[in-house]
Amino acid sequence: YRKTPHIFYLCRYLPQVYDSKHRRGPIAKQMKMDLRNVKLNISLLFIFFFFLYSSSTVYSLAQTNAQIRKNSLIPKENPFTVKASLVRYWNKQISNKLPKPDFLFSKASPLSAADAAFFTNLATQKSLSGHISTFCSSAKLFCFSESNPYLDNTPSKDADFAVYNNKKFATYGSGRLGGGDGFKNYSDGINFATGEFTKYSRSSTGHHEDFTSYAADGNVATGNFTSYAAGATGGGGTFQSYMPRVNVPDLRFASYDSDGNNHKLSFNSYVSDTNSGRESFISYAKNGNGVPAEFTTYGDTSNVIGSSFNGYGESGNAANDSFKAYSSNSNNPNNNFKNYGSGGNSGIDSFESYRDAANAGSDTFTSYARGSNTGKVNFLNYGKSFNEGKDIFKGYGSQGAKFPSVGFKVYGVNNSFKEYSPKGVNFAGYTKKTGPTTGSLKTSGKTVNKWVEEGKFFRESMLKEGTVMKMPDIRDKMPGRSFLPRTISSKLPFSTKELTEVKSIFHAQENSTMEHVIGNTLAECERAPSPGETKRCVASIEDMIDFAVSVLSHNVVVRTTDNVAGATGEVMIGKVKGINGGRVTKSVSCHQSLYPYLLYYCHSVPKVRVYQADILNVDTKAKINHGVAICHVNTSSWSPGHGAFVALGSGPGLIEVCHWIFENDMTWAMAD
Repeated sequence: YRKTPHIFYLCRYLPQVYDSKHRRGPIAKQMKMDLRNVKLNISLLFIFFFFLYSSSTVYSLAQTNAQIRKNSLIPKENPFTVKASLVRYWNKQISNKLPKPDFLFSKASPLSAADAAFFTNLATQKSLSGHISTFCSSAKLFCFSESNPYLDNTPSKDADFAVYNNKKFATYGSGRLGGGDGFKNYSDGINFATGEFTKYSRSSTGHHEDFTSYAADGNVATGNFTSYAAGATGGGGTFQSYMPRVNVPDLRFASYDSDGNNHKLSFNSYVSDTNSGRESFISYAKNGNGVPAEFTTYGDTSNVIGSSFNGYGESGNAANDSFKAYSSNSNNPNNNFKNYGSGGNSGIDSFESYRDAANAGSDTFTSYARGSNTGKVNFLNYGKSFNEGKDIFKGYGSQGAKFPSVGFKVYGVNNSFKEYSPKGVNFAGYTKKTGPTTGSLKTSGKTVNKWVEEGKFFRESMLKEGTVMKMPDIRDKMPGRSFLPRTISSKLPFSTKELTEVKSIFHAQENSTMEHVIGNTLAECERAPSPGETKRCVASIEDMIDFAVSVLSHNVVVRTTDNVAGATGEVMIGKVKGINGGRVTKSVSCHQSLYPYLLYYCHSVPKVRVYQADILNVDTKAKINHGVAICHVNTSSWSPGHGAFVALGSGPGLIEVCHWIFENDMTWAMAD
């Protein structure tokens, strides 16, 4: 029936066709007519299906041809580009077929195939330095020049530098009589803020300089005050809200106020809330007469700030320096006073609430007030850290010091006095170690938390649906950069032994901010790993993949927090999912390091639990973010002074500690 449908039609007439009586009758004639009609209908039906099939075939071919033409209009990616090479490497190294991480691939080098080959050849020949400007712009690197032109050095009237960026001032204001210059909102909120004040206000009389809200909220800020106000008489300089909330401050005061006469300097709210920087005072107020310096809330709530006072107030007369609330509430401040006040006459130094309520920290006083005459130093509530710091006094007030007067009142523990003058030194209320440090942490946690941002560390029990908690500032403060192709990064020097060569490539001048940035990162990358830690600094995505695979396996997934919504505010935890079933596992966490090209510090983190959590608006309950959190189950090798224990209480090995993965940081784990 399916092959010959007309047979079914004819079967209706079979009884009559074979009836002998009617074989030639009317039925037979009717049958012949019906057969002719059937044949005609079959012919028409065949023609209809033929045209139907033909038209569908033509349409299908036309559609295929149109799709081919459309696809031919889409440019195919050059297989020799950096990204194409990266995709092939990912497919080779990663065994699962999960979607590739766009947030990671977006950090790949933007160099074209031709540019990548060109710069690779230059790197091989060690000739990149001559093309550094083009290289930095083409490869999207973080490079900056410290050779900006100087401003006019002969101003005729007072200057107001408001909303001003990155200038050099050489012999500016020299010999001025009275008046003043104001630097307000100078270089605020820019990525790299730099200001160079060479021989500024030199030999002036009664001239004032005011630096207010200088380089606030910048990423890398540098200020170079060389021979500033040298030989000046009267007047003064005020640094108020100077470089607050800067990621990497770098301040250098060389020969500042040298040979000056009563030119007062005031640092008020100086480098507060900053991270990992340095301030250097070399030959500050040397040979000065009555040159007072006042440091109020200097380095307050900062993280790892290093200050160096070398030859400060040396051979000065009647210097009066006050350090009030200096490095208070800060994390691990390091201050070095070398040859401070040596050979001075009737100098007065006051340290009040110095490094008070700080976490750990270190101060070194070498040859302090050595050979001075009637020097007076008062330490009031000095070094009362919540976690023990370290203070070394070597050659303090000794060797020829006449009538020194040194008072230590309520002075902290863990201090060493070597070769100090036994006469004229008074210790009143000197603190002795009486118990474990963690006791003070629990009773005074609110005070210490000034420098540990709320929400930066939390307990695992907080990761439950419905929990309201403070989200820390997870925003990326680093400058935008890209990875280098491994063909280039593998050919660049990368070690402290090769620092000179690295500086030459990136045009980092001696004692410049760039030199400081490069040196710090290289030292951190070469630091010995902590017990149980495996670490590596990676300069390409391929290197990061290799390290993650070597620790975990080829079946891995990399994750990060989606965005920065909710940062610094109250948020609600939504749905929570434990990675690898919420079991204790191993992960590789990668954090950005500051360097000319994108560089990550990656380290294996054993015994952790990794979570993904929806982050909701507290009021509307709407999802605003999708966060990744990691909980360290074993904290036994952590320092007692770690910020997590200061914020949460307890100590190493006693509690687990959790934190969010910040913007542009990431964590790798085995795929579920």
